[in-house]
Amino acid sequence: MIRFEHLSKRFVSGGGGSLLKRSPKKVVQAVADVSVNAENGRITGLLGPNGAGKTTSLRMLAGLIVPDAGTISVDGIDVRQQPRQALARMGILGDAHGLYPRLSARENVVYYGRLQGMEEDAANARAEKLAELLDMKSILERRADGFSQGERMKTALARALVHDPANIVLDEPTNGLDVLATRSLREALRFLCSPAGGAKCIVFSTHIMQEVEQLCDSVTVVSHGRSVATGSVRELLTMTGETRFEDAFVKLAFKPQEEQA
Repeated sequence: MIRFEHLSKRFVSGGGGSLLKRSPKKVVQAVADVSVNAENGRITGLLGPNGAGKTTSLRMLAGLIVPDAGTISVDGIDVRQQPRQALARMGILGDAHGLYPRLSARENVVYYGRLQGMEEDAANARAEKLAELLDMKSILERRADGFSQGERMKTALARALVHDPANIVLDEPTNGLDVLATRSLREALRFLCSPAGGAKCIVFSTHIMQEVEQLCDSVTVVSHGRSVATGSVRELLTMTGETRFEDAFVKLAFKPQEEQA
């Protein structure tokens, strides 16, 4: 289970230059008040337009950024107080650009497993299992250099899953993927959150309506750095009085900021 409670984060930029001519400091409130409750065995969507605060929230979850206020817990472990223990409970896929190009897909996955404290034989066995789950057997022994975006995504996801984490975090994973790669990812996520796949807790950040409708059991809509609505797709449709989810999203996410406060 992953829980955010009233997260906030602001960044200060500018203020540089000479003593005689300094640029003014600019304060950006990236996240103002985001709360999410993601349960085991469910896919929870974090939905919002670009710049809404989704990625900043997930970076705080990963321990890359310290929140100004609020709490984050993973299976009851406070991320700020016990970051290593919390991270060990998660598999995080931020993007697919961190692969070692000279290593094969298998070597990338096994290396990450070793970093997670796995024995080499166990990491190799897990790589085989994930290659079957993610339909990547044909690339398992190939160097990552020259992989397509879909092949990179599969390898990065396998790397994130090698230690069999209870919680999976994905930040806009379908960006740049073709139809077949997107379908493959959906099928893998549905399996992972099922009892047969370990009833994982999956947090899925996206701005694509179709992904939410087809995958998510629960959705938190984020706008202007705030969580403005939470519920299933059906519940959000009822809440807004709309019949199309895209229309419901627009009504929730694009209200004037003063109406959301």
